Amino acid sequence: MESNLRIKPIGKVNVINNNFIIQIEKEFVPALTSIDGFSHLQIVWWGNLYDSVASRAQLISDKPYKKGPDKIGIFATRSPVRPNPILITTITVSQIDYEKGIIHTPYIDAEPGTPILDIKPYHLNERVKNCKVPKWCEHWPQWNEDSATFNWQNEFNF
Repeated sequence: MESNLRIKPIGKVNVINNNFIIQIEKEFVPALTSIDGFSHLQIVWWGNLYDSVASRAQLISDKPYKKGPDKIGIFATRSPVRPNPILITTITVSQIDYEKGIIHTPYIDAEPGTPILDIKPYHLNERVKNCKVPKWCEHWPQWNEDSATFNWQNEFNF
């Protein structure tokens, strides 16, 4: 299959004074127009720290979750190790500097320098009624805000 796929990062993650920011490239700052009012944004980012031939080839993982199955397919995880390390995180917006193209957030699970591929507003209609997950992860937080205080170290084998 021939592809003309081209991806151009629109910004990157940074940390300033222990605060996370998303710095938008100057040419894309106008795309922030009228984004004010959204309390949460979905950030699409490139897992650059895991972009290797070996990581892209790994399709099954050996028990990444303590309470999960012994083997799990990568598509059943949120792991950055995948055929294309494209990741999505929902962030809380603390503040936006429209002149400088900076989005402030209390936390994002990406490292400084991580390329940002896209930003999408989080809409209320994206919530799903009666969402089901496997038993091994049904005790995980149901809300983004509760994830910060959840003991994730008790869940992972790495």
